[in-house]
Amino acid sequence: MLNGCANLGYYAQAVNGHMDVMRRAQPISGLIDNPGVDPDLKRILSQAAAMRKFASEALELPDNQSYTRYADLKRPYAVWNVVAAPEFSIRLKRWCFVKAGCVSYRGFFSQARAERYADRLRAKGYDVHVGGVPAYSTLGWFSDPVLNTFIHSELELARLIFHELAHQVVYVPGDTVFNESFATLVEQEGIRRWLTHKGKSEQYAAYHARREMQTTFNTLVLAHRKRLKALFETDISDAGKRAAKAYVFNDLHAQFTLLASARPEFGRYERWFAKPLNNARLATVSVYTQLLPAFRALLALQDGDMARFYAAVRVIGELPSAAERADALQMALDKSRHNALAGMITQQPQ
Repeated sequence: MLNGCANLGYYAQAVNGHMDVMRRAQPISGLIDNPGVDPDLKRILSQAAAMRKFASEALELPDNQSYTRYADLKRPYAVWNVVAAPEFSIRLKRWCFVKAGCVSYRGFFSQARAERYADRLRAKGYDVHVGGVPAYSTLGWFSDPVLNTFIHSELELARLIFHELAHQVVYVPGDTVFNESFATLVEQEGIRRWLTHKGKSEQYAAYHARREMQTTFNTLVLAHRKRLKALFETDISDAGKRAAKAYVFNDLHAQFTLLASARPEFGRYERWFAKPLNNARLATVSVYTQLLPAFRALLALQDGDMARFYAAVRVIGELPSAAERADALQMALDKSRHNALAGMITQQPQ
């Protein structure tokens, strides 16, 4: 009964928070035509309108009212997500919600509420992280607006619009890895095609370089996550685990410092180390994109046709378990590699 009351309170803040976002939303077309609107904001919103049209016409994403309005929330993030893991585990705690299924975070429209909830989890012994998120998707149930939280650059704007619209195409309740890997593939392919469309193909190299840098950082963190997992599976005492856990975190920071000293561009990740490291923080890094190569291979098998790609993803998404979905995507990856190898062989001089 108490748990039910707590859930009612949580849903109430979610509904009220979302309704506040919707109340603030204004049609982008009206803001562009309004002489009193800041010229810089008009320029950004004009880009958003062009991206929204491109999303439907070139990427076959839903043609609806999502991202045709703009809302200034007067805050830096749309929501704050709370993630938590036990002291001696890298497995994130999961929460289950109506429609969305089970996910490894709990979102709040108020940072203060998120921090209070995080404190309650810490009191129970969890490692906890609270992180701001610039956007969220209602999966097409509402017309999601463009927000002030993600209009800082052209690529950030495109990334969020393409990514969140992808969630409206396919969303498997409870399978975060599948959903986020799929949406990230659509985001990346969308940005590549958008930059080509705008005659800015050279910018894609810079975007790709940033993605590669993120992959390098993720690989460093994942290597230390594996060390923690192995540590937590040992039979040593809790005190011994705590000491070894602290050593792993210190080693991660030391290895990053060496990387950043050799490659100054990695200095952008120094903010990530500003807060104390814990299991929850490490578990959030790159946990959602493991299936990205398989989705990329599936798109290649459809000759880059987005409509056919979405149809194939829907079929896989209807499989009854995450394991079966992962197996189907692995088959697509294997087939794509086989086709690529066969093509290389046939191109060899006779």
